[in-house]
Amino acid sequence: MLFDSRVICEYLDSLHGGPKLFPPAGMARWIALRQQALGDGMLDAGVLNRYETAVRPKDKYWAEWSAGQMRKIRNGLTALDGKVNEGALGGALTIGQIAVGCALGYLDFRYAGEGWRERHPALAKWYAEFAKRKSMLATVPPPA
Repeated sequence: MLFDSRVICEYLDSLHGGPKLFPPAGMARWIALRQQALGDGMLDAGVLNRYETAVRPKDKYWAEWSAGQMRKIRNGLTALDGKVNEGALGGALTIGQIAVGCALGYLDFRYAGEGWRERHPALAKWYAEFAKRKSMLATVPPPA
């Protein structure tokens, strides 16, 4: 039995003979895994904050905790923006790029007013191209 998205993704990647999403070794692997962890962490913070602001009873709302989740997202965006300029999100498709792309797509869906693109232009430019992928277009949520 396998559980946790990271484990399941790597297992599925091991079953085919095509290009791998998980680089097998070396620096490329560590970069992809770091990006995957960062993207997953941003998504976790975004989902947790969404529950806090949209589902949790107003009398139990914890503003400081919510602000902390948003800081995690904003710090992740800053880290990624710097890495784009280093070319770390370029090259062959990896699980890290997918995780980052999913996190940015979620921000567009649930935090459209956050304005992340204006503060992180290099990351916004990278995502504009990444979001054109057929797989990304197929998973855009319908308008509300």
